[in-house]
Amino acid sequence: MSKRPVIRRPVAAVSAVLLVVVALVAGCSSGGGGNSNSSREAGPVAKVALAPENNAAKVNPTAPVSVTVTDGTIDQVALTNANGKQVAGEFSPDKRVYTITEPLGYGATYTWSGTAVGTDRKPIPIDGTFTTLAPKNTVPATINIADNQEVGIAAPIILQFKASVQNKAAVEKAMTITTDPPTEGAWAWFPDDNGSRLHWRPKNYWAPGTTVHVAAKLYGLDLGEGNYGYSDLTTDFRIGRSQIVKANAPSHRMQVVRDGQTIFDFAVSYGEGNEPRNVTRSGLHVVTEKYEDFMMSNPPFYTNVRERWAVRISNNGEFIHANPESLSAQGSSNVTNGCINLSPADAQAYFGTALYGDPVEVTGTSIPLSAADGDLYDWTIDWATWKTMSALDGSTSVVTATPVAPGPPR
Repeated sequence: MSKRPVIRRPVAAVSAVLLVVVALVAGCSSGGGGNSNSSREAGPVAKVALAPENNAAKVNPTAPVSVTVTDGTIDQVALTNANGKQVAGEFSPDKRVYTITEPLGYGATYTWSGTAVGTDRKPIPIDGTFTTLAPKNTVPATINIADNQEVGIAAPIILQFKASVQNKAAVEKAMTITTDPPTEGAWAWFPDDNGSRLHWRPKNYWAPGTTVHVAAKLYGLDLGEGNYGYSDLTTDFRIGRSQIVKANAPSHRMQVVRDGQTIFDFAVSYGEGNEPRNVTRSGLHVVTEKYEDFMMSNPPFYTNVRERWAVRISNNGEFIHANPESLSAQGSSNVTNGCINLSPADAQAYFGTALYGDPVEVTGTSIPLSAADGDLYDWTIDWATWKTMSALDGSTSVVTATPVAPGPPR
């Protein structure tokens, strides 16, 4: 039997075929992976958070405003108003947070600009805008006692608004009275007089030498009906010496008691009392003003009469003042139209000692001092009733230190 021939391929040719196949497989695998890695480059790791958020509207101008960066730090940043003016702010020690440190304006647009840098050293922009609320009206207010003023031991603190306030409780919560030594006292709302009035007084007379700080954080405060507070207010004052006028009408005399000692005992004349308008009111009055010269009128009895050394003790026209025309009655009978008359020399002597807030305790007449006699009758209201005049729970308060309110808004 003949054998079939054996066909032998060259080794080199087989090897070449295998190499081609391996090369093709290898080429498909490495080529696809390389293109994918080069097309997906990682972005910056830093993240920026704005408070309030970008495009926020009706933001309260006293709300917290800040930029916070995670996985990075703030390189540079600014918040500017529509006029390009930069608002004050400060960095945290690690430069991850930037916080605005002053109130903003009402009805304004603010813009962020700046750059943050991530831990990967890649920059990311800081940008965004927001707008603050636009009140229907802003309501100014005033405090009756000025900075560094020295006042008497019966001085109330009065906050006078230029319009009616609806959110009275919110106003009380925004008020702080800080005293040294601590002093028990409470707020009370009085009937509107060209605007709402809020009074604070101690339960008893102030201790002489007490220092008082008043802070009213009213800017940005919703007063109700679309009205907001116009500005924050502060004042720091001091209670002076204790001086009390003891004025007993039946005695026809008036004593001035300084720190427990009687320094003056004057012959005086009180209201005649022939009709209600001429009765000197009994009750605890408070010195509010004084004038070396004052034009007084009490029609039909007199009009525009010049009186000297006049110390006002109520808004119903009661003064302690000089009156030479009643000299013969001073010390023996009451003939005035309701004021307390002294001789010119005695009136001048007393005038020099009188301070705003000094108590004048009038006794022995037929009509008590009341709301009908003006806007300062605080001490005629008993303490239990006074506390019910608060818009809060009416509880008394002993206050402690608090930070000063921020400066004028930008």
